[in-house]
Order: sequence, then C-alpha cells, then structure tokens
Amino acid sequence: MSALRDRLPAYSLFAAIISAAGLPIYIYAPAYYAETYGVSLTSLGAVLFVLRLIDVVQDPALGWLSERLNRSKALAVTGGAALLAISMIGLFAIAPPISALWWFAITVTSLFSAFSFLTINFYATGIAKAGPDPSGHVRLAAWRETGALLGVCIAAIVPTVLMGFTDSPFAIFAYGFAALTALAALYMWPEWRGRTTQTPMGIRDILSDALAKRLLILALFNATPLAVSSTLFLFYVNDRLGAVGWEGPLLVLFFLAAAVSAPVWSRLAARFGAKPVLLTAMVLAVLSFGYTLTLGSGDVIQFAIVCVLSGATIGADLTLLPAMFAKRMAQVSPNGGQGFGLWSLVNKLTLAFAAVVLLPLLEQAGLTAGAANNPPAALTMLTLLYAGVPCLLKLVAIGLLVATKLEDT
Repeated sequence: MSALRDRLPAYSLFAAIISAAGLPIYIYAPAYYAETYGVSLTSLGAVLFVLRLIDVVQDPALGWLSERLNRSKALAVTGGAALLAISMIGLFAIAPPISALWWFAITVTSLFSAFSFLTINFYATGIAKAGPDPSGHVRLAAWRETGALLGVCIAAIVPTVLMGFTDSPFAIFAYGFAALTALAALYMWPEWRGRTTQTPMGIRDILSDALAKRLLILALFNATPLAVSSTLFLFYVNDRLGAVGWEGPLLVLFFLAAAVSAPVWSRLAARFGAKPVLLTAMVLAVLSFGYTLTLGSGDVIQFAIVCVLSGATIGADLTLLPAMFAKRMAQVSPNGGQGFGLWSLVNKLTLAFAAVVLLPLLEQAGLTAGAANNPPAALTMLTLLYAGVPCLLKLVAIGLLVATKLEDT
C-alpha cells in the first residue's frame, strides 16, 4: 500500500504543526518577552514552572479524556487546533492588554494545554494506525517525526528571516501558523473518525508494567538535554558566541539535521535493532556537548558543526524512543491515551526543569539578555548550563538504556 493511500503525509503535516508550537515557543517566547516587554527571566521561569505543575494533573486527565472520545474525537481535536492557533496569535501578534507577565501566563497556558491535548490524541491514534506489525510503529514514527522536525525547522527560521523585512516578524509568524493549523486539521480529519476503542487502561495499570515505566524514566533523562539546550539556545548564541543574527540559520542547521537523519536512524534500527542504534546516537550527543564546552566568543563555524552533529542525534531520540514506547503501549494499553498522557507529561517536565532552574541561575549570575558586556562569570555559567548539564544527563540516560532490556517489545 502506498504511503499516500495510508495517508501518512497527513501525519507528517499535523506533526509539523504540533512541533512548531512546542520547542520553538520555548526557544523564542521567554527571550521575546524579556527583550520586548522587560519581563525578568526569573518571573518567566516561574510562570513556565507553574504551567508544568498544571500539567501534572492536566496531561493524565487529557489522556483519560482521549480514551473516551470516539465519534466526537474529530470535533474535539479540531477545537483543540483552533485554541492552539488563537493562543499563538495572542502570544505573539497582540500587544499585552494587561501586565505582560500575566498575558504571557494566560496565552502560554492555553497554548500548551491545546498542545498537550493534540499531542496525546495524535500519538494515541498512531498506535491504531501502525497496526499489529512492530515495524509499522517505526515506519509511522519516521513519517511523523520527520514532519515534526521539519515543522520545527520552519518555525525556527521564519521569525528570523522576517526580521529583515518587517517590524512584526512574530505577528506574521503567528498568523501564518494559524492558517497552516487550519489546513492540517482539515487534512487529518478522517484519521480521527471510525476508530474502535477497547476498555481503557488506568495509569496504575500502565505504570505497573516494568518496561513501560523504565521507558518513561529513560525518556525523562534523555529528553532533558534537549529541553535545556532549547531553553538556553538564544542566550548562548547571542550572549556567549556573540553571533547576533545567526540564531535562525543555526537553529535550522540543528533541526534540519534532525529531520534528515530521522529516516536514516529508523532504517538503521530496522537492520541492527533500536537499542544499539539509539546508544550510538546518544554517545555522539555526549561528544557534541563536550566539545561545546570548549567554545567561546566568535566560534560560530565550530558551533554550526556542533549543531549538525547534535541535531542528527535528536533525530534518533525523537524517532526511536517514541516508537519503542508506542510498541509497548500497543501491548499493554492499545487505546494509548493514558500512556501518551504520561509520555507528554514526562517530556514537559524536562522543560519545567530548564525553566525553573536554569533561567534564575543565569539571572543570579548576572546575565542580561542582549547586553553588550555580560560579566565573564555569567558567560561561564551559561556555557556550563547549556553544554555541561546536558552532557551529564545524557550519560545517565546511556546508563539507563544499557540496563534496560528491550527484547520483549
């Protein structure tokens, strides 16, 4: 059956929209509100941390709801897509009608609530789409994550490119995102309809499965480095490397390398197994972060090489780990809603760590976003947080993966 008949391109497009509303917003929004409206990094970090606390209750609840939607799922998901688009416009295209910090809190909360709902339903639907064949999960993951990474690339570069042509690059990005979200929702509509459901599984049932629990813990440690580097990327490029104007091209190098590598990693996993291939990618990530510790002002070319290498490792992380978890959920929780509610929560807890710990540390060290003369101690702290912390966390993740037996997936 052709990929077009399988409608796998619909999954790529929808994944692109969801991903464009995820990491890029964590990359751009704090820096945008700090520089444009003067909101302190500590306050922004506190808001993002509170949002993650909401997720602790919200994501499992959304997973529970996802498993109980059947005929109404298409309408519910479309409503979630509409909320996502409206929230993006509010965040970037509308000047705060109230305190900038409160406006940031309201729009980011509604945006990521919609993001969570869409992500959970999207990945849960993928379990049924992939079917009983284990290779189907890797195949779907390759289409899905390639689309997701391309969406991240576009979201990363567009605001930067628009800066050369307009005074409102983020507003134009927000309206363009809303239009593409409507298109993706229409294209994906048939996939939400006609899905049969089995008896929903509870969170306790999922967590009682040893392998599912180990995969969730592994995802927590393995995804945190990406959350850290994403949160601090703009600060590192602008303030540590002094490469103002290179943010967009470097982000594109990073995520484009991830997108191009995703199908390559999936083919390697089909041939050699997911575990050894993922371990190889994780070791490459450690080497990339370690080299980044040696970089300083003006080392743009060297950092561009790091972006390509580390981006390629992300392609493995985002393709193989979700596929492993989806295969396990197909066995223990075929509806997938509760399982991917937990998966979504775990991944967003990594962003909470980055926001509540790292941003205040930078502010306490004396870093001022966009300042011409940040103190050396602040720049050293920025380098250690950007590259040193992810390196250590990746080493922990490698140890967990080595100790995890995946043969029974």
